[in-house]
Amino acid sequence: MDDTDHGGLVTDVTENSGLTDLRARVRNAWDALSKAERSVSDLLAHSTAERILYASAAELGAESATSNATVVRTLQKLGYTGLSDLKQQVAGPFTAATAPEVRLRQRIDHLGSNYDAISSTVWTEALDRIELARTNLRPESVSAVVDLILRTRRIHTYGLGASAISADHLSLRLTRIGHPARRITADGFRLPDDLLSVAPADLIVLFAPGRMTPELDLILTRARDVDAKVVLLSDDPADPLTNRVTVHLTAAHTPTGLTAEALTSLLVSDIIVQAVIAVDPDRAVEASHTLTTLRSRLGY
Repeated sequence: MDDTDHGGLVTDVTENSGLTDLRARVRNAWDALSKAERSVSDLLAHSTAERILYASAAELGAESATSNATVVRTLQKLGYTGLSDLKQQVAGPFTAATAPEVRLRQRIDHLGSNYDAISSTVWTEALDRIELARTNLRPESVSAVVDLILRTRRIHTYGLGASAISADHLSLRLTRIGHPARRITADGFRLPDDLLSVAPADLIVLFAPGRMTPELDLILTRARDVDAKVVLLSDDPADPLTNRVTVHLTAAHTPTGLTAEALTSLLVSDIIVQAVIAVDPDRAVEASHTLTTLRSRLGY
């Protein structure tokens, strides 16, 4: 692999820390790669961030004159779990450096107007995100969250931005199986009002990106002050908030904006709920019966 052969592309590539890391991995693994794997590696190392974000394994295989299976095998030799893992590492710096309207235009240009291609691309990203989330979710972490839920007095959920969908989903589902939960809905000046009800032995579940905000800082400070436990669900395995929470779970966010940001965090929430039901089925059945009775009085 000769960087000098690719002129201006090298500068574009090295501006993204995810791509800089990719190039380093390629250099370190080069001697151990087969001819086909080198073709894939060279293509990846000299691709722009947007090219990697929107490419499928099949497209990269065709462009490198190999196959999608070779692409996946090469990525694994480079230390990634798959293409979605690489996209996640490239996406953060790309998103931070590229204006939303520019990303939208790139997405439109990439997808075009072919409905079959659009459908295939969206499904592929969704499946890749789900597989990455499944790989990253450790059973012992889920068990720790279930244990916290079973021992807590009350559960509070909070979601930043689009993650509010996941926070609302989890609080509703937990309440329906007999574990009282409420979503913290306020931000800014009204947030402290919502935090007044957070007490010792409570549990806060945060759905948040891997960055600090004033709201997250205040919630974490309140939890520390009253000795409440905190579960963080974010997209970054090395989230800087990890040292301020009790349990950290990861769920891959969309690297392109093609699929819903909350997709994988909703699924992780469902796993948690089903695990709670498995451990405490009697409370879930009783709560379900009570809910059905209340609904019947309204004619449902």
